[in-house]
Amino acid sequence: MKGIQVLHRERFPTGGAVIVPTRLNADEAAELERSLAGRVVARFGTADLVAGAVEAVRQAVARHGLVLFVPSAVEAWPGGLADLSRATMEGLVELGLPLVPLAVDRPVVDGLPCDRDLPGPDSVLLPGAVIQPGALDVMALWDGLLRVGEEVFSGRAAWNGHLGQALLRGIKRCGTRASVIDGMDGSELTYDKVLAAALALSQYIKKETNAPRIGIVLPPGKAAMIANLAVVLAGRIPVNLNFTAGKAAIESAMRQSGIDRILTVDLVVRKMQEFPWFPMRQLILIERVMPELKFSAIKWGLLARFLPPAVLGSLLGLPEHGGEAEAMLLFTSGSSGEPKGVVLSHRNLLANVTQFGLRIGLGPGDKALGCLPLFHSFGVTVTLLWVLLDGIGLVTYPSPLDVPKLAGLIEKHRISLLLTTPTFLRGYLRKAKREQLESLSLIVTGAEKLPSSLAAAFKQTFGKDVMEGYGLTETSPASNVNLPTLAEPADGREVLPSHRPGSVGQLLPGLAVRITDALTEAPLRLDQQGIIWFKGANVFSGYLNQPRRTEEVLRDGWLRTGDLGRLDQDGFLFIEGRLSRFSKIGGEMVPHEAVEEHINRALGLEGEDQRKIAVVGVPDPDKGEALVLLSTVAGETYNQELIQLRYALLDRGVPALWIPKKVLRVSEIPVLASGKMDLRKCEELARAATV
Repeated sequence: MKGIQVLHRERFPTGGAVIVPTRLNADEAAELERSLAGRVVARFGTADLVAGAVEAVRQAVARHGLVLFVPSAVEAWPGGLADLSRATMEGLVELGLPLVPLAVDRPVVDGLPCDRDLPGPDSVLLPGAVIQPGALDVMALWDGLLRVGEEVFSGRAAWNGHLGQALLRGIKRCGTRASVIDGMDGSELTYDKVLAAALALSQYIKKETNAPRIGIVLPPGKAAMIANLAVVLAGRIPVNLNFTAGKAAIESAMRQSGIDRILTVDLVVRKMQEFPWFPMRQLILIERVMPELKFSAIKWGLLARFLPPAVLGSLLGLPEHGGEAEAMLLFTSGSSGEPKGVVLSHRNLLANVTQFGLRIGLGPGDKALGCLPLFHSFGVTVTLLWVLLDGIGLVTYPSPLDVPKLAGLIEKHRISLLLTTPTFLRGYLRKAKREQLESLSLIVTGAEKLPSSLAAAFKQTFGKDVMEGYGLTETSPASNVNLPTLAEPADGREVLPSHRPGSVGQLLPGLAVRITDALTEAPLRLDQQGIIWFKGANVFSGYLNQPRRTEEVLRDGWLRTGDLGRLDQDGFLFIEGRLSRFSKIGGEMVPHEAVEEHINRALGLEGEDQRKIAVVGVPDPDKGEALVLLSTVAGETYNQELIQLRYALLDRGVPALWIPKKVLRVSEIPVLASGKMDLRKCEELARAATV
């Protein structure tokens, strides 16, 4: 035991109150009582709430005593926010007493495997602000628990570390038993061999350039893993460029980042002739360089095997601390304008990898499918950093669209985790067989809303639940995820809900959320619809060289997401639209995504493996805005089609204001490489057609 710390004891009120921890074991309870020097006059548990035996609690609090609530043991997924059910929280609220939320953080048990040998306490206990009875309800208690949970999690010393040092420790722990398998040729490299190659390449990079950032243009695979790891170990910042973006967007990203070298391979250069390779940047072609570094890789591989990670890091010249310094630069897709450089720090990435790994609870022996592009934040954080730091096997393939090949890889390598988008997931319905996906224990979608019809069709076809998650590049990126329901425990202990259809799941540990009015930004209750704000160690600190845009989204450490949503009383977050995907028509806010869902049902498009329609808003002199439907569906003449659609939607109870004013026939709906709809291009098409 490294000990239990109780921080900010002065926050406990001098009068009576009930202390409500997120979780608590016997040692933590004893240390809390000892540190408060006899001020805790009683304990009670969940059973006492259910039985209604609360009068003694009220009397103890009335005597200005602190009473400790001890949650009962419940079954929950790892990384849950609290061992508290809604019924328990309602019972605590009904006490009508002041409540003190208490966060219990266990950095050793709940940290990255590579950090478990670092110095630090086993548990940290931190009280939050007292919630008085007049302001108390379940949502206020959620708010208090989330805020103090974020504070204690964000205070972990591990987030001051350096990403490169953490990667050395992670690979040292699991490098011989976890590997990356190339789905193209079947070749396999254990992570210790990946490290040896990356160490050699890192020294080559140092000699080639003094630029702080290095460009990388590679699809998922061994080369991309080696390249990214090499740049980090060289003490530089990897910039995975979006090679599917337009030439102007790519050149903008290059210019903003100031890169003078690009790591890539011959095959990529030959295939992407339109990419602006020259004359702006010099190329480092990995397959030409690595043969020259063969003996260097052998030397570094031996050093990595026998030297402790800290000594190896010192030999590389890596600082011990990274913290708020830039560790990686990603550019937004530019779906609504010029790409923005999202600066992610060592702190951001280490925290988010920990949050994601802790929440989903996979471990050694599990494998993930790595087919998302590494210029996408989920691709680089989860299918590059997380697998290396947590020792998860990875099977790579350069495209998320080749479903027959991907399904074959899932079956052959017994892959556990599939990360995808609803757009890419649709392809599995037509091109994969049920037995091919049998090994999957977790299927998570993000980037866009998961239609309920798609989730139902997938469940019927494959017998697998699809779990919707959520995040933004600015949150490194993961913030929420649903998880499968645990089996009922044999001893009858309560099972907390782990997913809720229609939601994006509960928050990852260490995140706080607040909701504000979309127009006035006045604070709202967490269960009222408004703009979603996040705060946590994984929240970025700003856009590259764009202070004005940074100020628009960051306030006192809180990130304004631009999405509208709310929490329910079990802590599940519901995303109810993006502010940029609403139109104000005749004074009413009309959500585009909800209109699209109604149209998909009316036209029978729920099972399609590609996006067939998109709704966008255009200026309208009468109503302020009007809706335009972009459609690839072949139909009748324009007037007949619009009339038929109008009647079909009205029959379904859709408000007349929500019905598109114009239908625009297009050959395809513009989609980004991440699977998201390309909003900017869709709006350009709609506006050009209505001029």
